[in-house]
Amino acid sequence: MYTEPPGPSGLPVVGNTRQYARNPFRFMTAVRRAYGDLARFQLGPVDAYLVSNPDDVERVLVTEEEKYRKADFQDDAVDSLLGKGLLVSEGDFWAEQRQLAQPAFTMGRIGGLTDMMAEKTRATLDGWSDGETLDVQLPMARLTVEIIVNAMFGTDIDEETVYAVQDSLEPLGERFEPDVVRFLTPPWVPTPENREYEAALATLDGIVADLIERRRGTEREGTDLLSILLRAQAMGDQTDRQLRDEMMTMLLAGHDTTALTLTYAWHQIATHPEVEARLHEEVDEVLGGGRRPNEAGGAVDDRPVTMGDLRDLKYTERVLKETMRLYPPVYTLFRQTNTDVRLGGYRVPKDSLLMLPQWVVHRDPTYWEDPETFDPDRWLPERSEGRHRYAYFPFGAGPRHCIGKQLSLVEAKVITSSVARQFSMELVSSPELRMRPSLTMHPRDPVRVTLHER
Repeated sequence: MYTEPPGPSGLPVVGNTRQYARNPFRFMTAVRRAYGDLARFQLGPVDAYLVSNPDDVERVLVTEEEKYRKADFQDDAVDSLLGKGLLVSEGDFWAEQRQLAQPAFTMGRIGGLTDMMAEKTRATLDGWSDGETLDVQLPMARLTVEIIVNAMFGTDIDEETVYAVQDSLEPLGERFEPDVVRFLTPPWVPTPENREYEAALATLDGIVADLIERRRGTEREGTDLLSILLRAQAMGDQTDRQLRDEMMTMLLAGHDTTALTLTYAWHQIATHPEVEARLHEEVDEVLGGGRRPNEAGGAVDDRPVTMGDLRDLKYTERVLKETMRLYPPVYTLFRQTNTDVRLGGYRVPKDSLLMLPQWVVHRDPTYWEDPETFDPDRWLPERSEGRHRYAYFPFGAGPRHCIGKQLSLVEAKVITSSVARQFSMELVSSPELRMRPSLTMHPRDPVRVTLHER
């Protein structure tokens, strides 16, 4: 038995960084196909291991998770952006923060947010018109920013600030795209890219600080995350910096992945007329049709979407699950070993970098029939039986699974059903999605659709 797993050869100093940076999705897929369940390659001077067997994914994230930690990879940039927020903190500190935040994410509380989600979605749809063409990612991102601020900050955000958040995301995202030159350039070098990153970060810091200050003194009865943290601060349990880190994490992670899931869902729905037809059929049956004329010549909604409705929107849920299988916004997870471990029959040394790629595992024909096909019905119970539980992990798994998973799923179903109730979408951009890697996976090109009122 070999002591080290196989993998592609690389160049001096940069290793396989150039190949990975050129197209990480193609690179990871090729490495899995060529070298199997566990493969070794180099990102600069760092030995990296691609872990793509669901048994090993379960071991790393769930059954032996104490042997692994969040990776130090891109540590400086992540620290400046998220600090010690829930997404990146570790150990007892992370566990205490997670327990403190949990009441803001219970299903009982999330169920009480559906009216707000439906109302904000309706406000977005009021700005759409029959025959209009738009890049669907932009309104989805604005809408999910509005929803996460209301849900977790306990306040509303004006349109100008929403646009400021969105404008800041581009330079922030570019900072985390894999790039050989960036890898070799220290973050303190005042390149144009680093200056843009710092300016965008300062803008977001100002927005988060303003939202926090707006809530001080009003948090006594609130159940939102910021109220919980402000009450803890009054007891001496949270610093200003920790408040900032947790709320910055929530603002960014809490809207981005949901907006991307919705963007990819609309692309797939518009590309597959049979899927759109079934979606409309279900939405009409559960919710009623779109808007109805009123006596004044305007239009009014049927009743808003409720939590009870969401349980009946089973096909809608399958569409979203299939979207996250083919296009997981978080396309790979990074972990680092706390000790020597054994994975895939090989020894992996302490402090090694692991990559657990949803993009690869979710498309592996070993676990998925016809994996490149968008097929929501693969999630029917009879077709899901026997599938490895960790062949699908868009929200991670184990103790560190995404705390906002249920919030995101409920939000996505409210928005998808509300939009489908009123509009169909005709794709006018490419049916092929080209991906741009960052902290999350973004479309490289606009996803443009023409709206047709139903």
